Order: sequence, then structure tokens, then C-alpha cells
Amino acid sequence: MQFDFFPSRTLTVYLAKMFVVRILAVLVMLVLVLLALDLLSATGSILAVPGNGQGEILQYAGLRLPQLASRFLPYSVLLATLITLVTLNQNSEVVAMKAAGLSAHQVLAPLLLTAALVAAGSFAFNERVVTRANATLKAWEAAEYGPIPPPETGGMRSSLYLTDGNDILTASTLTGTGESIVLRGVTWYARAPGGIIREQIRSRQATYAGPGWQLENPERFDVAGAMTDRPASLVVGQGLTPDRIMLQSIDPDAQSFWELSDSIDAYAAAGRNTDEMRAKWWHRLSGPLSALLMPLLGSIAAFGLARSGQLFVRAIIGMALGFAYFVVDNAALAMGSFGGYPPFLAAWAPFFLFLLLGETVLVRTEE
Repeated sequence: MQFDFFPSRTLTVYLAKMFVVRILAVLVMLVLVLLALDLLSATGSILAVPGNGQGEILQYAGLRLPQLASRFLPYSVLLATLITLVTLNQNSEVVAMKAAGLSAHQVLAPLLLTAALVAAGSFAFNERVVTRANATLKAWEAAEYGPIPPPETGGMRSSLYLTDGNDILTASTLTGTGESIVLRGVTWYARAPGGIIREQIRSRQATYAGPGWQLENPERFDVAGAMTDRPASLVVGQGLTPDRIMLQSIDPDAQSFWELSDSIDAYAAAGRNTDEMRAKWWHRLSGPLSALLMPLLGSIAAFGLARSGQLFVRAIIGMALGFAYFVVDNAALAMGSFGGYPPFLAAWAPFFLFLLLGETVLVRTEE
């Protein structure tokens, strides 16, 4: 019996190289197929804007590629794990390695090392590429695939939801900074103390009136009287300052790990709820590390009690364990965003739960 965690150098390189090739092959296949499907739905909207053509379609594809690669990398590691271990099992290579005195953990060690390197690369890729692609694509979608305001003008932010006491202000886009902020696609909901909407006001554009926001050509609907009118001038949201709006329009998905940390501190200093942002901050670490779990969860495809050739069944069980992790992880993150779980627990509980589950299965069946 060998007591080193890794097998020989030759075997480690052989298994790691086999694993890396399959990860890349599965990732490229998934990304190309999903990108083609995404382009089918988005191309019409892009080409509907005058002046857009093939260059804009390629630009969209370039922005979507990092998002798809980041999102489906853990799935690729899971599928590559199953393909690698099934191949090794079919060719009796696992039997040969165990006959040479290797434990189940030593057989998996090269795959775990490769997955750890993939997780580190995924974190760096998310921070340097994906966050910027998210910010650019969201701004472009908010502009309906038209020209994006340059960064020196404050850029563009989308999907704003602001509260002023009982009342609510929503806007599809925000451009500019400070008192030069311009809100477009504005809807104002005036609510009674019990939360019932009294009136709804829509406007194409709103600018800062110091205090409040001046609505351009507003259309007001009175809920109680079921009547619509068009007042000449209307100012709403006098409690909403430009600083507060800029703070609330932060998009966690478009910020790097350290930028998001600063935003959380700013929210906390302003007395705002930071649960959702903290859950996403912790998930920036636990998300890439999910790749490290996949060789462990998929190991049942190579090891297990069944010795009667039920390889396909073991592969299905390994795939089910891997996809169960993604379901639980997404559900926990959603619960953490709504305050149902503490942020740290929402981000890390699924990881440690399935880590213990994978280790338990491996130890009880093989060690």
C-alpha cells in the first residue's frame, strides 16, 4: 500500500491530461450549442436597430461567450469526470491501479488537483473577464442594442427599483452621475400606508429637480377612480437623492470581488440590507470551488459496490449527485438573497454538505 497522496508522476500526468482534454471538449461543445440557441433569439432584436449588422452580432457573441463558459464550466467538469472514470473503468485501468496498491483517493488525486487548478482559473476568469462582460452586455441590452453612453458620462445602469417611504420608483435605465442623472422608462407607484397602490404614474424620462424628480409628459392613473389624466408637470420622489440612487443601482454581477466588498461596506454604512450582496460575495468563492467537488461526486462511476457490469447505472447516479448539488446550491443562494439563510450559510452549506456526502460514499464503498 502506498502512503503518498498522489500516485506516480507518470500516472498523475496521464490522468490529469486525460481529464483536461475532456473538460475542454465538453465545455466547447456546451458553449457552442448554447450560444447558437441564444443567437437565434437575440439576433432579431439586434438587427432591428438601424445600423446594426454582422459586427454587432459578433459583439454580442463575444460578450455572451464568457458568461456561458463561466456558468457551465462546473457542468463540464462533472461530465468530463464521468467520461474519464467510465473510460478508465471500462478499460480495467481502475482495477489495475487498485491492484498496484493505490487507494480510491490516490486514484482520484490527479483529477482533484486538476479540478482545483480549474477552480482557481475560473475565479480569475470571472474577475477579469466575466464581470466586465456582464456590465457591458447589461448596458447594451438596456439601450436596446443601440449606442451605449461612454463611461465618462457615467455609463448606463438598468432595472432600478427604489423606495421612498411607502412609495416606489422604478426605471428601466439610468445614465449620468450626480445631479445630471437621467432616468428613462420611469414608473412611480404612490401607495397608501397599508401598501395598497393609490396611483400609478408613467413617464418616458425623469431628471433631478432638487429635491425630487421631474417627470416628462407624465401619464397618471388613479386606481380608486379608474381615471387617467396627463398633468403638465409633476415632481415625485423627493426623498430620493442622487447619491442614494447611485448607491442602490449597484449591480453585484458587474463588479469584481474587491469592488463588491467595497459596495457592501458602503451599503452597511448607509444602513441598508446587505444579505443579497454578501451571499453573492461568498458565492464568488464557493462557486468556482464547485469544480473541486465534481471528481468526488462522480467517482461512483469508477468505484462502488456493484461489480456486475452496471457501469451505466453508476454513471447515472454520479450525474444525479452532481446535478443535485447545482439544484441545492441555486436554491440556497436564492434563500440567502431573500434573507431566509445567513449569507455565509447560503453560499457554503451546499459545498460542505456534498463534500461530506461524496467522502462518505467513497470511504464506505472503497476505503
